[in-house]
Amino acid sequence: MKYFLFFFLSLFQFSYAQKLKKADRAVVNNLQAHVGYLADDKLEGRRAGSAGEKAAYEYIIGEFAKTGLLPKGDDGTFLQAFEINDGRFINPSSHLIINGNDLILNKEFFPLTFCPNQSLEATSAMALQESGEPWFWDMKELLETNKNNPHFDLEDAIKTKAEDSKKKGSTSLFIYNSSAINDELKFETKAKTISISIPVVYISKAAKEKYLKDETATLDIKLKILVEEKKRYGHNVIGFIDNNAATTVVIGAHYDHLGYNEDHNSLYSGTDIQIHNGADDNASGTAAIIEMSKMLKASKFRNNNYLVISFSGEELGLFGSKYFTEHPSIDLATANYMINMDMVGRLSDSTHGLTIGGYGTSPLWGEILTASDKFFSIKFDSSGSGPSDHTSFYRKDIPVLFFFTGLHSDYHKPGDDADKINYTGELQVIKYIYKLIEATNKKGKLAFTKTREMAMGGKTSFKVTLGIMPDYTFSGAGVRVDGVSEGKTAQKVGIKTGDVLIQLGDHHFTDVQTYMEALSKFKKGDATKVKLKRGNEELSFDIVF
Repeated sequence: MKYFLFFFLSLFQFSYAQKLKKADRAVVNNLQAHVGYLADDKLEGRRAGSAGEKAAYEYIIGEFAKTGLLPKGDDGTFLQAFEINDGRFINPSSHLIINGNDLILNKEFFPLTFCPNQSLEATSAMALQESGEPWFWDMKELLETNKNNPHFDLEDAIKTKAEDSKKKGSTSLFIYNSSAINDELKFETKAKTISISIPVVYISKAAKEKYLKDETATLDIKLKILVEEKKRYGHNVIGFIDNNAATTVVIGAHYDHLGYNEDHNSLYSGTDIQIHNGADDNASGTAAIIEMSKMLKASKFRNNNYLVISFSGEELGLFGSKYFTEHPSIDLATANYMINMDMVGRLSDSTHGLTIGGYGTSPLWGEILTASDKFFSIKFDSSGSGPSDHTSFYRKDIPVLFFFTGLHSDYHKPGDDADKINYTGELQVIKYIYKLIEATNKKGKLAFTKTREMAMGGKTSFKVTLGIMPDYTFSGAGVRVDGVSEGKTAQKVGIKTGDVLIQLGDHHFTDVQTYMEALSKFKKGDATKVKLKRGNEELSFDIVF
């Protein structure tokens, strides 16, 4: 059926394309080729830092080079690499040796997520809890006591037990579970947490029976725990059209997608593992900037230079665009404005609906953009921030525009394939943006205007907001503030960009997800405290939502 639909769609678009001018037909054919390649199963969903991402950026580099763009990445290349924190892993050199028996890591023992990196050698009686020695603890009673308690948090209980044992002189805590209750403990590779003061090591039931059956025995223990950060690298692709102008227009679109949903950001509810090809999100935008670069290279619009960027890491939280704006390959003070195309491939043939974000970021947009258009039904959004890469430029006080043809049922699902793209509709989006660039060619450097901010959380049902924009690239514990909204609670009490939030009221959090969970506990009018770190200083602010 899929191939029949693809044939039908291709036939329809071929027929429609006969009415287009020759140059427009060529663009449509090119768009089909670009999206067809980028959204092919062979690229395995173009997850940032993957082999599929590499195949995609090599293709984009080839297209940029054929167009005659100059490389504007690292060391005279088209690529700009950036680091992605991929969680943590237990270094294989970690070991637990009991009476000469070397236990198997991740099968017979593992450190808990909040365990610090430490080594120790000790002789300890398992049945005794003496100062200066390792302690052993069976969780059976704790689990059985709380088996019907919906508010019970086993990890918090273990932390409390460990800190209490440390105060009484324990050098480490070895835990096991002799009950029939499944404790579901494991080393959480993606968890962000603050290490406690002593190692906490889980010993499996089989290992307990094999090596610790005699609880009256004296044990010779050698322990080494080494947990390290796991890294992968994403890559922006950056090309430049140098017109020797004083200002530069940035044209951008992200090319990464979800891969096999390794980062758990899919909306697919099935249990089988599937490739997420991301034809609309955002092979469509990537194809658009490739074709746009050809048009700009051939144009007579010489009053600006043009920087064309394919970002990676957008799906992880704007990693690539944020990295670029903090490590730009041009002087950002010369950036005139930024145009971002994200999901421009599903224009409805019936409504022709096109959303343009960032309308309020420069007064010029109100002068040259109107809602009445002979082809599009245009909806404007004034905000300069949103869930795509233009946000990173807006936060650097650069005017932006964000082009988007709308959400659909395949968004962040395996069904976002190349045969569903409206290529002739995408052509019209490109032509609209080209005319916009033409209209600004002789306008000089655009003035920038701050706008209202989108509330963090998107479609969530939060009753309150603090008014901060989180830094999704932050790999530490807590939520680093990437921006503060005008007139909101955070700004009023003095929270600043760069602060790291760690607690709301009684609710500690270690990342954006747990921060949102904490935020959902409050309603308008509630008074509480927010705790944060500013450098080495810990501060507390009284707030009212």
